[in-house]
Amino acid sequence: MNEQEIIREGYKLIPNSFSIKAYELLLHNSSTLSKAYGVTIFITVVGTVAGLLMMSMAGYVLNRKDFKYRHFFSFLIYFTTLFAGGLIPSYILMVKYMHLKDSLFAMILPGVVGAWSIFLMRNFMKSIPDSLYESATIDGAGDFRIYWQIFMPLAIPALATIGLFSALGFWNEWYNGMLYIQTPDKFPLQYVLQRMINQTNVQALINQGASINTADLPSQSIKMATAVLATGPIILLYPFAQRYFVSGLTIGAVKG
Repeated sequence: MNEQEIIREGYKLIPNSFSIKAYELLLHNSSTLSKAYGVTIFITVVGTVAGLLMMSMAGYVLNRKDFKYRHFFSFLIYFTTLFAGGLIPSYILMVKYMHLKDSLFAMILPGVVGAWSIFLMRNFMKSIPDSLYESATIDGAGDFRIYWQIFMPLAIPALATIGLFSALGFWNEWYNGMLYIQTPDKFPLQYVLQRMINQTNVQALINQGASINTADLPSQSIKMATAVLATGPIILLYPFAQRYFVSGLTIGAVKG
């Protein structure tokens, strides 16, 4: 939309006039955006894959009836949903002890494992007949082989559901990037776009290398342009995983 039209009439689904000045402003410094996209894609892919492996293995173990400590560890995981360490202990842990200051893994590790996702995976496991595990054990299969060749193929609905939620969380990551990342080339996409919105003034844009007409600065329409650039790619994942949502979430909710 045209900037003056937004100021005069507000945001509308169908604008009277069409303008791409906001996109031109954002894409003028395309190298920064391309690096931010690369960082976000990296943390999304690595974090989602690592999270699915960790949470599926946790759900598999907590559902095994021959694991006598499963209730104790389930309580410990549930306890984290009630109490958290807080910002300062988390920052000290990441920076002082794990030495992840200005590291991409500072944006990956905090979101790899989620208690809700572990319980959803464990509850999904309860829908798989125990006879499959017993038959595999009789045939000589080990625990990891049972997990990888029996559980993983049958758990595709739960994996798709958890994977999409996890990917969405990593794609929208900006807070940990603000806390731990110092190098501009390592900033995630959401943080870069947020900085562009907050710094939509002449001097900040000039410092970023943008060449703009100060008389027609699209300070309002740039907010909608950033929303499209931020949400567009992740929306493409929904059609591929949507059909698994009902079965994945329903089974995880019904089983206790």
